[in-house]
Amino acid sequence: MAQDGPLLDTFGRSHDNLRVSVTDRCNIRCFYCMPEHPVEFVPRGEILSFEEIERFVRISVRLGIRKVRVTGGEPLVRKGLPELIRILSAINEIEDLSLTTNGILLEDLAEPLYQAGLRRINIHLDTLDRERFRQITRRDELDRVLAGVEACRRLGYSPIKINVVAVKDLVEPDLVPLARFGREKGLEIRYIEFMPLDAQGLWQRDKVLFAGEILERLSREIGPLRPAEDGDPLRPAAEYVFADGIGRVGFIRSVSDPFCRNCNRIRLTADGKLRYCLFALEETDVKGLLRSGASDEEIIGVIRSTVRAKWEGHEINTARFVPPPRPMYAIGG
Repeated sequence: MAQDGPLLDTFGRSHDNLRVSVTDRCNIRCFYCMPEHPVEFVPRGEILSFEEIERFVRISVRLGIRKVRVTGGEPLVRKGLPELIRILSAINEIEDLSLTTNGILLEDLAEPLYQAGLRRINIHLDTLDRERFRQITRRDELDRVLAGVEACRRLGYSPIKINVVAVKDLVEPDLVPLARFGREKGLEIRYIEFMPLDAQGLWQRDKVLFAGEILERLSREIGPLRPAEDGDPLRPAAEYVFADGIGRVGFIRSVSDPFCRNCNRIRLTADGKLRYCLFALEETDVKGLLRSGASDEEIIGVIRSTVRAKWEGHEINTARFVPPPRPMYAIGG
């Protein structure tokens, strides 16, 4: 019989971080994630209910999961999301509950989410330029995202992190303005190297703006950066602070320096598939177990076997790399 205890893979990595996608739907169409043409989403009846998510999370905390991030698609399009946040925030073993959003619906939902127990939030924002925002997202919604950021600041969310996808020959004009925006507003800007997870196969290595280039530019145009002394080695972002003490930035170097050796994450897709890696080529169905009356011990056994099957790394920098069959919006950010 499966026992409670740490989730270890065959490389000795312990997993305490669960990403839960609540929908594959989204209200923008970023070119590096979704196609512009109509998308065939998972039927609503195939999406996990809040009760099913709660049960899976409660089982997972028995295995050492302590951090849960709610993602999508765009999670705020999921009806009643503050109720799920309330449910998850009531699970005592969870030490870190957070959410990633594009921010478009955040101005109205920031307060209900905060009242439900959410304190940590990541907001996706690649640019402060309205035309470039429209070019990237294919929607004219920059003002609504900025209003959502302000709502979170006003309510006292902390930390508020801004996720920026670093695509070469596109976002260079935004690097410094976003860092200055973060310094002014008390936000942590996180630059994420463009990854091969788009729905249209647009990714090429020469389109990746590497973290080292961004770090050099920020240091030159704003001021020196030094590694944050309180940085968590298990976080995907390498964190830096400006030497003048104003502002913090992070770099997710998924291409130039993958963090696979320290990975502590597993992922549950909106349609109930468990994945041991964002780039995994296979996934394990847990929705069927949740809906067929499987016992907690049976589900624990499946979680353990999935983690034991985890590979050493995604091999994104080798000729052996194969992109996952699902794009980012269908996996969960």
